[in-house]
Amino acid sequence: MGSSAAKKIHEFMAVKVYFEKKFLCVVLDDGREVKVPLEFYPRLKHATASQRNTYQLIGRGTGIHWPAVDEDLSVEGIVLGIPSRF
Repeated sequence: MGSSAAKKIHEFMAVKVYFEKKFLCVVLDDGREVKVPLEFYPRLKHATASQRNTYQLIGRGTGIHWPAVDEDLSVEGIVLGIPSRF
C-alpha cells in the first residue's frame, strides 16, 4: 500500500491562457491564475503575438501546446515555476 503523501492532491488543469507584457498567464480550473515571466520560456518569448495566442489545451488541460513554435508545457511545470529546457 502506497503512502497517501505520494498521491497528487490536485491535478493542475488550465482553462485559459493569455499574455500580459512579459508574462505568460494561465487560468486554472479552480479559479487561480498563475503568472510566469516569459524569460522562463524562450520559444514563447521570441514568438509573435499571433503565434503565442494560437495554442491548444491538451490532456484535458494538463498541458498547453503552441503549434507555430513547437512548444509544449505542462501546467504543473508552469505552476511549479519550472523553466523550459530550450
